[in-house]
Amino acid sequence: MTTACFSVVNMTSQNMNKLELGMSKEQVTDILGSNYTIAEKKMENGVLVEVLSYRDSYNNDEFYMFLFKNNTLEKWNRELALKQEVVKEVVKDK
Repeated sequence: MTTACFSVVNMTSQNMNKLELGMSKEQVTDILGSNYTIAEKKMENGVLVEVLSYRDSYNNDEFYMFLFKNNTLEKWNRELALKQEVVKEVVKDK
């Protein structure tokens, strides 16, 4: 799954508890808002597969992925963004 860019939203447990498998994309975006990124979109055996990505504004290293097949919510999961460490090499003149 592509996870290059994300939209930031307020992912509250109150909103997340309203979600149910089988909901339409419109129902999910009505609850969570339209500030999402389409992380993946493809046709697979005649079925439209779309993954929406929401990034949590309170915890910037968390994001949520929502998988829709033919506009129906099949699953969602929370993932952690990888933090990259910057290593500086110190070069000393001899």
